[in-house]
Amino acid sequence: MEPIRVFYFSDLLCIWAYIAQIRLDELKTTFENKIVIEDHFVPVFGNAQEKLKKGWQDRGGLSGYSHHVQEVAKKFNHITIHPDIWTHNPPSSSTSCHLFLHGVQLLEIKGLVDPEQQAFKKAIWAFRQAFFTKMANISDRKVQFEIAEELSLPIAAIQAQIDSGEAYAQLSKDFDLVKEHTVTVSPTIIFNEGRQRLNGNVGYRVIEANIRELLHNPAGEQSWC
Repeated sequence: MEPIRVFYFSDLLCIWAYIAQIRLDELKTTFENKIVIEDHFVPVFGNAQEKLKKGWQDRGGLSGYSHHVQEVAKKFNHITIHPDIWTHNPPSSSTSCHLFLHGVQLLEIKGLVDPEQQAFKKAIWAFRQAFFTKMANISDRKVQFEIAEELSLPIAAIQAQIDSGEAYAQLSKDFDLVKEHTVTVSPTIIFNEGRQRLNGNVGYRVIEANIRELLHNPAGEQSWC
């Protein structure tokens, strides 16, 4: 039986995607080779500062949004948030991060790094942690290089994927999928060839139940429920 493809759309700067990472890890442990989780990016924070300043102008601006993120984080004891998140030197765009990470992904695709190292997925988590726990401006290329160096990734090879335009092509694929599946929320989980989706802060048991339903129903057979 072919593994179930799970499309996971998220934005690097999204608090809910940061919270949800533990659920993805649990899914991989529970279902192992029965599912394949494909990471894709949706630019919710593509123009981060302007988006938040406009959206939160009557609620305290960036400081108000920082307080909101802190209040959300208090409900989840498995994550850590810097107390000054979003208030000092905030990232200007998540798109820069997404592009860089696709450069890392291409190293795996081309066999330039050991696929067993899971460099792409590890880099995604490292970027999220750097922003939410250290308040690093991960939209800055210098910061991106620093994180890559900490992961022992070849900087010149990543830059080559960006310079060649190939990383942009990967990012464009994400944009196409976002349009195709009308993704507007981070995170969004899509499976069953687009017929099933879960948006936003969805609990692990709900995600697990959807996957188990697909695993226990033969291809093409509609669930009785």
